[in-house]
Amino acid sequence: MQASQVVANADENRAPQEGQSDRTAPPHWGHSRGSSCSNSSKYRKVWPQERQNAAQWPSVFRRSSISHSGGRRALTPFRLVVRVCSSVSHDGGLLMAVREAGPVASLSEVKEAGLDREDLLQIYRNMVLTRGIEERGHILYRQGKIPGSFYTGRGNEASAVGVATAMGTDDVGTPLHRDMGVHVTRGVEPWRVLAQYMGRRDGPTKGRDGNVHMADARLGLIAMVSHLPAMLPVAVGCALAFRIKEEPRVAVGWFGEGASARGDTHEAMTFAGTRRLPVVFVCDNNQWAYSTPTHLEYATEHVADRAIAYGFDGVVVDGTDVLAVYREAKRAIEKARAGGGPTLLECQTLRMEGHAVHDDAFYVPKELFEEWAKRDPLERFRVWLQEHANMTTEEDEEIGAGVKKLLSDALKRAEESPLPDPSELLDGVYATPEDLDTPHHK
Repeated sequence: MQASQVVANADENRAPQEGQSDRTAPPHWGHSRGSSCSNSSKYRKVWPQERQNAAQWPSVFRRSSISHSGGRRALTPFRLVVRVCSSVSHDGGLLMAVREAGPVASLSEVKEAGLDREDLLQIYRNMVLTRGIEERGHILYRQGKIPGSFYTGRGNEASAVGVATAMGTDDVGTPLHRDMGVHVTRGVEPWRVLAQYMGRRDGPTKGRDGNVHMADARLGLIAMVSHLPAMLPVAVGCALAFRIKEEPRVAVGWFGEGASARGDTHEAMTFAGTRRLPVVFVCDNNQWAYSTPTHLEYATEHVADRAIAYGFDGVVVDGTDVLAVYREAKRAIEKARAGGGPTLLECQTLRMEGHAVHDDAFYVPKELFEEWAKRDPLERFRVWLQEHANMTTEEDEEIGAGVKKLLSDALKRAEESPLPDPSELLDGVYATPEDLDTPHHK
């Protein structure tokens, strides 16, 4: 194997002047800190000191906002960067690549991806509805109507809705607690989500599991468990079943950058890469594993850089840009469907609230929240629609009013849902003799 790296940066050329050392330049300016796509060892040699200097800043400053002199500068928008780290086989064939994807620039590019104007408005509506459901959940929690704790995905709406929109009808997914947009996009009714929050009988789990541990199997979704990322092997198992049955279906598995350190992740990706299974791994990189920033979580520049080691493609995309997420997810899903194997899609966002309602996120710098608030997924897409799809103020207000009414009706219906009957506690937990009466048990 030989390794090569191609860097195309839309920013001004950051190459050092003659006689100037480039040893302080962050790796995302063209250097790869000891990764498999680096051709030089000199950057690996300076890595420990560089990492020590960066440790004083939050992860987003280290990765996006460190000047040549080591000082901090203002956070800039997601840059138009394409960084390709490719491994080439002995016969010269390209095996894998890591890309940093740019934004969707025009309506024509959207049409090429298979979306029309009505699709765009529906995506926007799904994002507004996603945030509205979780805001109602916050209110219910403060009213004492939601038992336990409560988790949201504020700031992750574009990532969740974008990936789910790219999935086929028969595809399956294992969304996690910050991926409410997946449930909404796949068609889960809001009143059933609110019923789930309150532990009612009409929730997807019939009031017998955690308030965010939900999924509707009829819509191709599999409920999560708290032991992240335990659902990745499940997604890989689905993909293996599709391969055995020769079905043109794809499995999508979600995980966070913190969960990427667990063995489940490596086992699932190793198996999927080896067998070239039809699965897409989606990393919701919100920069904080509870209170641990990314520069204390992993040594690579991106989580997606690890894809090369598993033998498949890695893509980094701005998780606040719903159309860019959709485009990259669509490519990955269709590639998997066509037999091209897995892709690791890393959606970069910021968790705009604490780990859960009991966490005030005091450890996140205030300026970090302020900078990422400027890239709010809903506001960003609203502006894009106004500029590129001629969305009018009336249309925007109509969508907002429709979502508000839908949620008001949903809350009323959810509160009317009964609590689960204790006599039904064991229903669906244990298999019956009829369930086991299948050919492979005879």
